[in-house]
Amino acid sequence: MKLFADLSLGRLLGALLLLAGGATHAQQVLNVYSARHYPSDDILYAGFTKKTGIQIQRVDSDDAGIIARLRAEGTASPADVILMVDAARLYRGEIMGLYQPVKSAVLEAAIPLNLHGTVNADGAANWYGFSTRARVVVFDPRKVKREDVDTYEELGDPKNKGKLCIRSGSHPYNLSLFGAVLEHTGEAKTEAWLKGMVANMAREPKGGDTDQIRAVASGECAIAVTNTYYLARLMNASAPEDRAVADKVEVVFPNQNSWGTHINIAGAAVARHAPNRANAILFLEYLASPEAQDVFSNANNEWPAARGMKPNNPALQRMVGQGFKSETIPISAVGRNTIKVQQMLDRVGFK
Repeated sequence: MKLFADLSLGRLLGALLLLAGGATHAQQVLNVYSARHYPSDDILYAGFTKKTGIQIQRVDSDDAGIIARLRAEGTASPADVILMVDAARLYRGEIMGLYQPVKSAVLEAAIPLNLHGTVNADGAANWYGFSTRARVVVFDPRKVKREDVDTYEELGDPKNKGKLCIRSGSHPYNLSLFGAVLEHTGEAKTEAWLKGMVANMAREPKGGDTDQIRAVASGECAIAVTNTYYLARLMNASAPEDRAVADKVEVVFPNQNSWGTHINIAGAAVARHAPNRANAILFLEYLASPEAQDVFSNANNEWPAARGMKPNNPALQRMVGQGFKSETIPISAVGRNTIKVQQMLDRVGFK
């Protein structure tokens, strides 16, 4: 208190006002740790700041880097919001205790329940999905009939031997797909299916989803698995050679006559020790708004997750016309299943 004893009353009041002003300013900050690396996200950040006045401070890394940083920072972490792509990755952070549950009437109204993370007894969710990407099959119509690849199960059918290209089985995109199939069909059928896919491969798994599409277009294989936004990028590309790749393949949304096409998410959580919790919840609610949902769709070729939202993206509309049937199993269950799936992959030799 000696510091204040030496101050005049005016200077004391000025110092108190300065401290109060600093606290107010601190409340208008949001620290975002993001594993999303899309230019479109800059539009989301700018839109949120314009709407709320809250300035965003970002840490960009991959999911492993973000998780390692959060664990190292512990209770001193400045992270408010964690952005990740894929249910398997989000679930990993959840079981490590890196998030805090959030209950929001806005989010409950906007985001379908199956796109919530694990929900506790109070109805609060550990994370929410804000955009989706369908995991579809692309094929060479000169070599494959649509009806031979219109279910995921057929990817492991002997009739497609030597035709399949796919990225690593342990990549989160595939782990989530396989986790969904496990939820639908059970352990025995899923493991037999994975073994069938290994037998049907045209080459060993390698590359990303775009590489699989290019492999079908070049004739290296006849069937491939990809997330829709990779195909949409090629369809919307300015380079004619990229559009030519998209023109050489056809796409099928599997399992329209059964449980529906598997969808994965990009999602967000409020960090466990978030210093700006109220601002973090505001940001999550903004991501569910029509304005942000339109950015996900038009700027990054993702499907809107919020109820009632339709994509305005020409490539997405070309793929499905009026829409498609998607699975409705809880995305949190898909995340939980990936641990069992990884063990299956080891047993069947799916690299």
